[in-house]
Amino acid sequence: MPNPLDPQPPMDEPDWDIPANLQPAPEDYGFDLERTLRGVVGLRANIPADAFTASTLGTERLGSGAVIREDGLVLTIGYLITEAESVWLITADGRAVPGHPLAFDQTTGFGLVLALGRLDLPVLELGNSDAVTLGTPAILAAAGGPAHAVEAKIIGRQEFAGYWEYLLDEAFFTAPAHPFWSGTALIGSDGKLLGTGSLILQQGDGKRRMDMNMVVPIGLLRPILDDLLTTGRSKALPRPWLGLYAMESDSGLVIGGTAARGPAERAGLRQGDRILSVADEEVSDLASLWRKVWSAGTAGAPVVLRVGRDGGTQTVRVTSADRVSFLRAPRLH
Repeated sequence: MPNPLDPQPPMDEPDWDIPANLQPAPEDYGFDLERTLRGVVGLRANIPADAFTASTLGTERLGSGAVIREDGLVLTIGYLITEAESVWLITADGRAVPGHPLAFDQTTGFGLVLALGRLDLPVLELGNSDAVTLGTPAILAAAGGPAHAVEAKIIGRQEFAGYWEYLLDEAFFTAPAHPFWSGTALIGSDGKLLGTGSLILQQGDGKRRMDMNMVVPIGLLRPILDDLLTTGRSKALPRPWLGLYAMESDSGLVIGGTAARGPAERAGLRQGDRILSVADEEVSDLASLWRKVWSAGTAGAPVVLRVGRDGGTQTVRVTSADRVSFLRAPRLH
């Protein structure tokens, strides 16, 4: 799988369009397509060079977001705004409005930005993502109207585990893929918001490959929205975070790297170590690894890993942390 956070072309540059045969046609929908798509804005975030995530996610992050309230609340994908020093929202008519990063929910991946000026844009009503079935048609839209939107279908509803200590019990997978996926709005045939684009993935081999997008369902936002607005995070206790990047391979689970100064690095875990078990329970895939780590308790709980290294095995005790404690807090305006 490629790095899901690879740099993307600036959303406010007018020199790219989705191929015409993949764009949604306004006459095919029972709602005002062009008006609805005006509710999808471009997003540009600038992050200090010394921020914890600068080396992995970059210092300039570009994507999209959907306006979900009249007061200028914008839903996006959280990695775009993590540790942001400044955020700008770009409207379809070229206006740049400053925004304040309100929240990034580590569990779902959602991020919230509040416009600090008037957007005067249509609001996308939250839809019913629980009712989505395989084959459901939808639109995956970046900022810029129909020319920056893909007419897609839901081709999967299943668990998704990411190498960065991330797991959704159920995510949406759509195809054809949108090439500028970060923070895109998944819009249903009724014009309502069904989810937020997070990744691009490939399935198959070099001869026959399918590109698809992973989308975080909007149903995951409803239970936590009020908490995100009032405290910046959900009320759930923070999970244990190890600061390691794990990958599935033919030889099992392999550590691909560790976060600088993170718990795994401090405990002596290395790139190339094979993760054999957590608390004496064998783990063979990312989903079981993260679930077992999180079952240790809350952030700060010790997590005992058995790893394979240099032909032998070692037991490593990692004192977990709250991932948020490593991040810069948003500036107050």
